[in-house]
Amino acid sequence: MKGLILSGGAGTRLRPITHTSAKQLVPVANKPILFFGIEDMAAAGITEIGIIVGDTRAEIAEAVGDGSRFGVKVTYIPQDAPLGLAHCVLIAHDFLGDEDFVMYLGDNLLRQGIAGFVDAFESDRHRTSEPTEAQDPPAAQILLAHVDDPQRFGVAEIGADGEVVRLVEKPDNPPSDLALVGVYLFDASIHKAVPFHRPVATW
Repeated sequence: MKGLILSGGAGTRLRPITHTSAKQLVPVANKPILFFGIEDMAAAGITEIGIIVGDTRAEIAEAVGDGSRFGVKVTYIPQDAPLGLAHCVLIAHDFLGDEDFVMYLGDNLLRQGIAGFVDAFESDRHRTSEPTEAQDPPAAQILLAHVDDPQRFGVAEIGADGEVVRLVEKPDNPPSDLALVGVYLFDASIHKAVPFHRPVATW
């Protein structure tokens, strides 16, 4: 499994803090928040990480380097404009190849890390060598969290079977209180879908 961290956003909503620093390098507990994501991936056994970078590429590359200090190998993938999450997957295709991968928003911080989620996804993906229609392994998984104010987040609508039906960004009438955390797990089939996805609000 590979990792993809999105670190191209300008952080305009965090100004004036981000006037002089990339938002992914804003310190939390005396450590750039981006470092937590890299460390979480390393702890989950992911050693190849692609980092999507934009205007702050030089600053992020200087802070992270080649990844060796974290026990990983980092590849920087430039994005000319913030065209959404699907576009990040699209431009990272050469790096990701046909491997399963975790996509992680670079300004996120998960208290419990991602190792358990990665292990569960991989276990489900490989639980049978001959999947049937009733037990097809998952092609994707997203992390969700209950929030008090779902109007401020991307929110998942859940069907009767517990499957995610759709995702709605900052809805006036939220279909649930389950907000997207910013961590996504995919298999290679996602590459068939992203070329047809229309760019949405920037991240």
